[in-house]
Amino acid sequence: MSGTIPDSLIPYDEIVQEALRAVVGRVLGSVAQTGGLPGNHHFYITFKTQAPGVDIPQRLIDRFPDEMTIVLQHRFWDLKVSDTRFSVGLSFNQVPSMLDIPFSAITGFHDPAVNFELRFQASDVEESEHEPAENDGETARAEPVEDGSNVVAVDFKRKK
Repeated sequence: MSGTIPDSLIPYDEIVQEALRAVVGRVLGSVAQTGGLPGNHHFYITFKTQAPGVDIPQRLIDRFPDEMTIVLQHRFWDLKVSDTRFSVGLSFNQVPSMLDIPFSAITGFHDPAVNFELRFQASDVEESEHEPAENDGETARAEPVEDGSNVVAVDFKRKK
């Protein structure tokens, strides 16, 4: 045995990424249907501001030229979800804004109420660090978990 792993002709990493992004869509769709977040659930959603299909105000792109995190907790409105994207109203520095974000632009989803987290590879854009959430709500960063809780990190690296 040579010990090397052959390159796959099946794009497993893309298939898994797409399936996990569908989890985000299903969760947001449920919130949109019921009209609010159940219990203590709230979401931190990180996305690439320059990704294809992202439609956010120019002032937010100027402030976050690569990536930003939004918080869906107390102050959001008009959440609409389709198979490929979601839109939501949020306030940034007391200025109401509508954001339209394709699921393909999402790089992170975190629900701190149950310590559930998904991380995604950026599609067609480079990864980089981002600033914390800036909409009108408290911000918090998740700490890495070593206790086997519901944290899923998807990071496919091929050995060459």
